[in-house]
Amino acid sequence: MMEQRRTALKELQQLDMQVHEARQQIHDFDPLFEEVEEPALTLESELGASRKRLKEMKLEERQLESSTAEKRDRQKRLDERLSSVRNLREEAAVTAELEMVKRALQNDEQEALNLMDQIRKVEERVAEVETAFAEASEVVEPKRNDLLAKRAEAQLSLESLERQRESFAGGMKPAELKIYSAIRGDGRRAAVAELTEDGACGNCFGVVPLQLQNEVRHGDSLIRCEGCGVILAAPEPVQEGAAEAAPDTTEAEEAVVSEDTDADDSEVADDGAAAAEEAEEE
Repeated sequence: MMEQRRTALKELQQLDMQVHEARQQIHDFDPLFEEVEEPALTLESELGASRKRLKEMKLEERQLESSTAEKRDRQKRLDERLSSVRNLREEAAVTAELEMVKRALQNDEQEALNLMDQIRKVEERVAEVETAFAEASEVVEPKRNDLLAKRAEAQLSLESLERQRESFAGGMKPAELKIYSAIRGDGRRAAVAELTEDGACGNCFGVVPLQLQNEVRHGDSLIRCEGCGVILAAPEPVQEGAAEAAPDTTEAEEAVVSEDTDADDSEVADDGAAAAEEAEEE
């Protein structure tokens, strides 16, 4: 009965390994998604930055237009004032201010022209990136959907394994499960190991004392390896069919030796007959 529980622990460990592999498989989808989506994400990021820059430039253009309009109004008022000055001193002051406004206006107009040219280039780039992003999305979408389907399938498989594991563990002793879980930890370490043919631990390969070997094979208590701490279990019995399938080396060798001996005797007899014939002729 106890050995059946050791077997159950081995089966539980096998289930836990499958659960761990299934979780790792799902985790491995993340870099695949990144690889598939990277071209489209790069274009999307560039498109967002270009649109933001274009928006800022158009806002700057509106502000510049407002500033230019104010300067034109100022120039118009100065022109009107210049025609009604009363003395040379006032005329000189208005003229100086008017020249300053004209220079500022020219700078704004030139800046507006440069800004319009930059806006045109950014708009062209936005259109190019939008086209490239749409094309990349068309390529990415089928691949992404395929990965989503495969990940969903892997998730269903994981959930099935977890239910199977929960059901299987429900029929085991809580004390043994506690020891098993404490040894296994986060699932990366073996908790149960079979004895090797020469009586060593199958995990650390340290030799197990004979008394403990006998207790593992026939005892009624849970035995742990003194070296690595895993639960020791008896090896699975060898199938009889496998033993019968193995060739009988001893019998085969005896047959070969017998054939060689018969051949040697035959050669000796032939040599003796030939010698007798030569003697009679003489």
